Amino acid sequence: MVELSPCAPAGGADACALPTPPARPGSRISLFLDFDGTLVELAEAPDRVVVGQPLPGLLSRLDDALEGRIALLTGRGADMVAALLGDISFPVAGSHGAELRIAGDLVSPPRPAQLDDALAAMQRFAAERPGLLVESKPLGVALHYRQRPQDEEACIDLAKALASPLGLHVQTGKMVAELRAAGADKGSALRALMDRDEMRGSCPLFLGDDATDEPGFLAAADLGGAGVLVGPARATAARYRLDSVAAVHAWLEGLAGA
Repeated sequence: MVELSPCAPAGGADACALPTPPARPGSRISLFLDFDGTLVELAEAPDRVVVGQPLPGLLSRLDDALEGRIALLTGRGADMVAALLGDISFPVAGSHGAELRIAGDLVSPPRPAQLDDALAAMQRFAAERPGLLVESKPLGVALHYRQRPQDEEACIDLAKALASPLGLHVQTGKMVAELRAAGADKGSALRALMDRDEMRGSCPLFLGDDATDEPGFLAAADLGGAGVLVGPARATAARYRLDSVAAVHAWLEGLAGA
């Protein structure tokens, strides 16, 4: 098992500084990675994200080093992330765990028709507030307020007001309020992937930066592994922390070469 921090009690770690994850974990691990804010820097808009040239090669080397025990867990559509990274063979759980893409084949539930109503309402709201960005996803719709932080409360209130009558789930994150179909999250995706032959019996490590990653941290811990928070310290179920995307890349490089 991965050795956990003694000052990070189950259910949250806000009483002490979290250690960095071990450079050479002493057990057979499976590696789960968030995308935005973990592998790539956050951008003003989702379509402006920059994937550095070394990243796809690094992920490929990790896939080889871990004998296929690697997957991405992202709020983006799975096909979108695969397109950004190029030809990848390892699994991508997209739309907060509702989609699963393996070897180019995508398994996804039908898009709820209610999302079209939510999309229209968010677009009307954003049209009156220049700087707000509405993103349509395969199984969700997101209202980004990174360029209008003063509208945070109004954006979240709108998402909550739309959720109940439309039967959708509110998902908040870094400068975003999202509506999506209920029934899946990054924790459920991690558990499903850990039941695959190549990962079964291994120790899961999940790296993520946002509140949307907390279910994955909890699932990893429940299965004998740990979460790794990326970015500033905060209350979290993670047991380790890395300061930045650059620190994530450096740690992954060490893991790929171990």
